[in-house]
Amino acid sequence: MTDWDSAYPAPAKINLFLHVVGRRPDGYHLLQTLFRLVDHGDTLRFAPRTDGRILRLRPLAGVPEERDLCLRAARLLQEASGCRHGVEIMLEKRLPMGGGLGGGSSDAATVLLAMNRLWGLNWPRERLQALGLQLGADVPFFVFGRNAFAEGVGEALQPLDLPPAWYLVIEPAAGVPTAEIFASPNLTRNTKAIKMADFSAGWGAGRGPLFGQNDLEAVVCGRYPEVARALAWLRQHAEARMTGSGACVFAPFAAEQEARAVLARMPEDMVGWIARGLDEHPLRALAD
Repeated sequence: MTDWDSAYPAPAKINLFLHVVGRRPDGYHLLQTLFRLVDHGDTLRFAPRTDGRILRLRPLAGVPEERDLCLRAARLLQEASGCRHGVEIMLEKRLPMGGGLGGGSSDAATVLLAMNRLWGLNWPRERLQALGLQLGADVPFFVFGRNAFAEGVGEALQPLDLPPAWYLVIEPAAGVPTAEIFASPNLTRNTKAIKMADFSAGWGAGRGPLFGQNDLEAVVCGRYPEVARALAWLRQHAEARMTGSGACVFAPFAAEQEARAVLARMPEDMVGWIARGLDEHPLRALAD
């Protein structure tokens, strides 16, 4: 049961691979990636307002109101739907900003999903996804709510069933601006596009737990030594890579105890955590 007293999760995502396969005439990069949801993330709570105002309690430091994705999501949905209700948004932030875990996008998607129910709008999922794309390329994935092979700028989604897995995620002490990495002249932009069948065959051919690569990784590691160090350490213990545009890095494990054994050996000056892979978003039922 979902109501105004409920806590609404905003789970993280990791990119099991991320290929840059081209560029559109408008400058946006064409991607292919595999999104996986994990059971670690932010939490949002909401309180109704009758005056139509949309407010954030405890604004995020360094994030002006016009860039706050929670506020932008609620106001966009309010305007698009003609809803006259307001809301106060309370965010418990656990995911790092600039970490490549989709934290801000996941927060925005949770706002859309929750307010769709709490305001009694009952919009279909596809309509919320289209609205979410105005907020960011990753938002439609979180509204979609299933692990997915994604193309385009990340909005063309095909659901994919993934095997159970646990992930050790390390948070380097760095925030990586996505735009900076995509603007780099050293970024690989011509990785050969694959088909779903290529991925399935390659992943199932005994080539290890990860498929492909993250094309952004080399650029980020060259600019952010904290990311390079975390990745180098993790690769001593498992197959590992960076998620999104960084800064976080991860390694997959078949069993939780294997992941925790590596976490226990992590240097004291590193921050890390263990998460279980999800089959779907905890709030997926809030849109049909």
